[in-house]
Amino acid sequence: MKIRSSKLSLIMRLCCLPLVLGVALVACTKAPITGRSQLHLVPDSEMLPMADQQYQDFLKQNKISTDQAGTDQVKRVGGRIAKAVETYLTQHNMAAEVKKYKWEFNLIENKEVNAWCMPGGKVVVYTGILPVTKDDTGLAVVLGHEIAHAVAGHGSERMSQALLQQMGGVALSTALSKSPAATQQLAMAAYGAGSTVGVLLPFGRTQESEADHLGLIFMAMAGYNPDEAVTFWERMSAQSGGGKPPEILSTHPSDQHRIDDIKKELPEAHKYYNPSAGE
Repeated sequence: MKIRSSKLSLIMRLCCLPLVLGVALVACTKAPITGRSQLHLVPDSEMLPMADQQYQDFLKQNKISTDQAGTDQVKRVGGRIAKAVETYLTQHNMAAEVKKYKWEFNLIENKEVNAWCMPGGKVVVYTGILPVTKDDTGLAVVLGHEIAHAVAGHGSERMSQALLQQMGGVALSTALSKSPAATQQLAMAAYGAGSTVGVLLPFGRTQESEADHLGLIFMAMAGYNPDEAVTFWERMSAQSGGGKPPEILSTHPSDQHRIDDIKKELPEAHKYYNPSAGE
């Protein structure tokens, strides 16, 4: 019996569906800290070395800021947030996770209002965001949020989603060998650095909410008043001026809903607040 091409195509897609679902089910893991189910196709043994290499490549291709005060601020605040993250993980029986992080903080000369953190703790802050952060506490809001994306495994999760959706769920090593440039662009976008390579793979609202939540805890543990997060996100909202939001807000605008959620989470964050942490 002949099968029309359209029907044949449908049958093939349906036959392939169990395979795709099987890959997803096998690779389903729990997110660190939050416990949310995640798709995880890329092992840390592959993701972390690639992230480190791409970070070094990025630094070579972009101008590191000569603003010594700004650079010192980024490294100072970043170091405190990193220490808080390690303490939090250790206190919550995740000491093994600490070994993943080889922290590095750099300020890049770029007018974009943006910052991002790769898996493994490689962080970039753009000079364009410093007028909005204004001080150490404002910067702590940003770094707490961006580092939380990495700690919650959002980069690996989004890279896995991209491999499944755009490359059929192939292994990272296979994707790199067949389409190295495209795969590297997907990775940069997955880390939140998509605007630098002309690709944007947006964080979902669930991921953004997780990063807001964890970021408040991390900044509080580092000795920064979490109440200031509300003021910062209000400034970020005003930064858009009613037009296109900054890249850092491109898929999750700093609207009243986000600010209201942060206000609800402040009582929990204050339980971790340690004003003497930076002394």
